Amino acid sequence: MNTPADRPLGNAAKSVLSSDLRISGDITSEGAVEILGTVDGTVTARGLTVGPEGSVTATVSAEQVDVKGHLDGRVSCSELTLRGTARVTADITYKRVVIESGAQIEGRFTLDEK
Repeated sequence: MNTPADRPLGNAAKSVLSSDLRISGDITSEGAVEILGTVDGTVTARGLTVGPEGSVTATVSAEQVDVKGHLDGRVSCSELTLRGTARVTADITYKRVVIESGAQIEGRFTLDEK
């Protein structure tokens, strides 16, 4: 699969979607995306951070995913970090996971052994 995570990072910068922003649709980035607002759709990026007030309902494909807020949907990633404030309802495929005390999780976790 040829996703942004498969290509070199190059000069891609971090994109921040502020707390007053609501997006319905697809987000694709060569770099990292930080979501402080609300996204409903598909997110494909090198890295994804869902901020403490962020809310994502999406199919996510990223190398690194760091969740501090709400995440619902499907996630495919290499590294997943669920912070103590995370609220996740998702089916997740991962290679490495860190779950901090306090994170609330519902869903299915599948280890990607490739």
